[in-house]
Amino acid sequence: MIGRRIQQKIYLEGLLGKKPVIPTRPDALERAARRRMSRRAWAYVAGGAGLERTMARNRAAFDRYALRPRMLRGAGPPSLEAGLFGQRWAAPLFLCPIGVLELAHPDADLAVARAAAGRGVPVIFSNQSSRPIEAAAGVMDAVGPDTPRFFQLYHPTERRVVESFLRRAESAGCAGVVLTVDTVQLGWRPRDLDLGHLPFLEGRGLAQYVTDPEFMGSLENSPEGPSPRIRPSPSLLKTMLALRRLGGGSLGRGRRAVQSFVATYSFPELSWDDVRRVREATALPLLLKGILHPEDAARAVELGVDGIVVSNHGGRQVDGAISSLEALPQVARAVGGRVPVLMDGGVRTGADVVKALALGARAVGIGRPYVYGLALAGAEGVGAIIDHMMAELELTLALSGVAGLEEVDPDILLEERTGQETMEGMDGR
Repeated sequence: MIGRRIQQKIYLEGLLGKKPVIPTRPDALERAARRRMSRRAWAYVAGGAGLERTMARNRAAFDRYALRPRMLRGAGPPSLEAGLFGQRWAAPLFLCPIGVLELAHPDADLAVARAAAGRGVPVIFSNQSSRPIEAAAGVMDAVGPDTPRFFQLYHPTERRVVESFLRRAESAGCAGVVLTVDTVQLGWRPRDLDLGHLPFLEGRGLAQYVTDPEFMGSLENSPEGPSPRIRPSPSLLKTMLALRRLGGGSLGRGRRAVQSFVATYSFPELSWDDVRRVREATALPLLLKGILHPEDAARAVELGVDGIVVSNHGGRQVDGAISSLEALPQVARAVGGRVPVLMDGGVRTGADVVKALALGARAVGIGRPYVYGLALAGAEGVGAIIDHMMAELELTLALSGVAGLEEVDPDILLEERTGQETMEGMDGR
């Protein structure tokens, strides 16, 4: 009964004059985080591609569907527990991989790992994290060792680094690898471009790389390029200090690490052959993240992929792309229950989660909101976001007359545009 417990805690503290540190309304949460974060940090986290039409479409898609509650069904609060990839999840929720969390809070990925493990909610460690996978996994082992964790893989051009990342994910106790296929190069992101800011060039978000033996070993054979003449500034000095730390005290080695990352990160040539090689390189379950077309989902399953994550990268890659929620029903039908389908993109409330589950998702990802919670209060803030999401999810299900997750299906929804039940005539537009 997490819903009533969280509600009562907030109301009882209100009697003592204490309001929630983390706002429960998504718009208030966003405003509070924006006030706390630096201009560059806010642009990187909150921004999207182009005119941010995909971000807007992600949110608008949820408004197309209305819940149809059923009454007098005699059901108590439903259990949120789910079983996926051979492990127990406290709820059909997960924390999406988001890089460079040090922009929001110095504890970065460690705070996120602590909050997730304390609640049994899985987290996907970002390929571009601010702390290495081993450190974040160690926090989870200490707080909630049974909480599933996954590793997100951006496939670089260097296959030896890919194989090393996979070995590290296995050693860190990951329940699977999430190969992200929609970010083979960065999208056009005006908020960052107008500030001239890419955190990787400052040595941020490279923890997985600078702790990797294959990646760092390759630096020994890479000559240091000439250093341009740049007028010193406070921001440049901070960058130089960060690069020195990356290089273990050597500014030149730190600079080479960034140069090597930039040279190997973008991989537009990523293909189904690479998916096959990753599949063969690890015994862990393999999920593909960034799938929006049903034919891509079907082909992935044929190649032995163990799960699909329907996602448009939070609107950060292609401006004007289809929303994740619009793509979800067709992808789910194409997969046909052969592997689990997960989804992220625009999720802000527990009611959003119910709609995504009804349209075919087995689990739903939380993205920007937990970063806002992190910015406001570290691990406590991330934990509050998870608590609020789980509480509203449980209450929405109970108030809709749903006794268990297995009852969440398209029949509880109406598509408001046509007034017809959702799965009838869906074309994925």
